[in-house]
Amino acid sequence: MGRPKYFTPNEVSVHNTLEDLWVSFLGKVYDLTPLCEKYKGNIQLKPIIEAAGKDISHWFNPKIKDIRTYTDPITGCTVPYTPHGRFVHIPPPCPSTDWANDFGRPWWKDETYCVGILSKKTRFVKIINTLTSQEQVIEVCSEETMEELLHRYLTYNAHASSYTWKYDGRNLGMDKTLADNGIADEDEDFYELRMNDDTYLQAIHLYFNDDLTEA
Repeated sequence: MGRPKYFTPNEVSVHNTLEDLWVSFLGKVYDLTPLCEKYKGNIQLKPIIEAAGKDISHWFNPKIKDIRTYTDPITGCTVPYTPHGRFVHIPPPCPSTDWANDFGRPWWKDETYCVGILSKKTRFVKIINTLTSQEQVIEVCSEETMEELLHRYLTYNAHASSYTWKYDGRNLGMDKTLADNGIADEDEDFYELRMNDDTYLQAIHLYFNDDLTEA
């Protein structure tokens, strides 16, 4: 099994339509588009649609990784806590003949919907192409390796693999994270000192290798 893909909250947030619906919860990112297609038109999709592109960890008990519950004051029964309305795969509060529980695993326990990991901490990094003098500030996941960061940067430079990546004059280990390469996350310092992080952001310099790779 390969390394999981990391996503920023901003990346999750753009998947916010019925035709392309992602959510995150308990540290993972889920693509619920197939679920929406399967239950299209079902009123129980409404809470999920309203949560499109958002983190819904507050729906769950992190200890058991299941839907939060409460004790119904009238029946005394323990039932799912769904303040935004009952949603797909949540049983009705009372026995019902039209409740079909033959769907298998509920969607929040079905890892086939999982597309990756939600970054615990994102950060911005400035990349300077010394050949063209172009600068680009991009948001990355702190857990990502430089190789994974390079893949993000391909959007701006399709030949990014043809460059040597350096910081402070040192070649960067492409299998290491920014922190492992000695590039500290200074977000808290910028905030406390009220500094413009775009101006003082650590810069990675790219040096062309003269062996242009194929885009």
